[in-house]
Amino acid sequence: MSKRDVYISPFQERYGSKEMQYLFSEDKKFSTWRKLWVALAESEMELGLTMSGKPVITPEMIEEMKEHIYDINYEVAEAYEAKLRHDVMSHIKAYGEQCPKAAGIIHLGATSCYVGDNTDIIVMKEALDLLKKKLVNVIDILSKFADSTKAIPTLAYTHFQAAQPTTVGKRATLWLQDFVSDLKDLEYVSATLKLLGCKGTTGTQASFVELFQSKDTPVKLDKLIAKKMGFKEAYPVSGQTYSRKVDARVYNVLAGIAGSATKMTNDLRLLQHLKEIEEPFEKNQVGSSAMPYKRNPMRSERIASLSRLVIAGIQNPYITESTQWLERTLDDSANRRIAISEGFLATDAVLDLIINVTDGLVVNEKVIEANLAKELPFMITENILMDLVKEGANRQELHEEIRKLSIEAGNRVKKEGKDNDLFDRLVSSEKLHISKEKEEEYFSSIKYIGRAIEQVEEYIKEEVSPILKENKDLLGLKVEISK
Repeated sequence: MSKRDVYISPFQERYGSKEMQYLFSEDKKFSTWRKLWVALAESEMELGLTMSGKPVITPEMIEEMKEHIYDINYEVAEAYEAKLRHDVMSHIKAYGEQCPKAAGIIHLGATSCYVGDNTDIIVMKEALDLLKKKLVNVIDILSKFADSTKAIPTLAYTHFQAAQPTTVGKRATLWLQDFVSDLKDLEYVSATLKLLGCKGTTGTQASFVELFQSKDTPVKLDKLIAKKMGFKEAYPVSGQTYSRKVDARVYNVLAGIAGSATKMTNDLRLLQHLKEIEEPFEKNQVGSSAMPYKRNPMRSERIASLSRLVIAGIQNPYITESTQWLERTLDDSANRRIAISEGFLATDAVLDLIINVTDGLVVNEKVIEANLAKELPFMITENILMDLVKEGANRQELHEEIRKLSIEAGNRVKKEGKDNDLFDRLVSSEKLHISKEKEEEYFSSIKYIGRAIEQVEEYIKEEVSPILKENKDLLGLKVEISK
């Protein structure tokens, strides 16, 4: 049977990087199980586990187990699972066949959640590390874009209606700030993840109390295993599983990134409609199968599409967390295998696309300038009003005159499709006394952008530069989108 005869997940073929796919692969999962079994046996040996005065676990057993961490005998494990209907027990037996000296002590005192839950925590932490690398690169690329376009005046919108001018770079800092928030959330959640450790059937560590004939040694066992697996500590209390609130906290990070990505790319889709900013378009790329002239923002649309999957999934881990019965129930298992892996794979694909899009944005300055010029006559009226009032004119009378002339000019634009002649109407008004010679001064768009340039410079200096300096080893990532 070829791969075309069976269902292949889009995350295997189309979305998600090879690095993220590996983290949720069987090789990663089962090799981590074996590392955890080694850590357990090694820790039990180091803590002096004996029976009848003799060591239960020997260095030879540990070495034998270490030799077979990566050469997983899948066929043997699958044959056992067909009989036993239990994946953990099947892999214990398969591992035992490769390690005959250690076969009797593999998984000693542990439950299935020892390997299952600890592996989930380990994989999620490594997956967060991968997302962090990509997020840092998004921030780097986007900050450079904001800095290089900070002084390009552009029409800003509220309600997608023309408002005051801003700059291209200032708008980009709005996107940038969201991703910076995501990075801080990610770092906090990642730093506070802990291992489940070895808690036993209901979280009381009763089996390890019995093994060591001690209530203190199981605490040391938890700490030893956590350290061996790269964690500072294990959760102090649990049921058989770690609290499923942990999954919800992690998924919040994914949904946050997806939300930021959607906000940014929705803006880009609107701007591409206005022909002001366009996502990269390759030489031989086809924009539409029906309309050869089109340049559809397909990557931004894909980002929005994948992000929606992640955002819509945010309820799932909370429902799972809230419906766990007492110390353990199994209705979380199949759900989590799908939800956690696909949430990470989708977010990973989103960040790859964001890097690719942001690294090649096309800014059409002439179009931006022309679009701003169409609306600028309306926007200069506030400055004209303030200048005339300073000269002693009555604000209310002037406001009414400007309002009437603005409506007339607006009708000329909207109903007749003609150019905006508001300034000429203002100059001709006998009530306003505006000099035509001041046209150039009033129409200098840079005059209306407020502190946009300074805000970009200050934000990059104060917020972004320290992040990039701290994470300089992660920078320089390039992403190619093949499909």
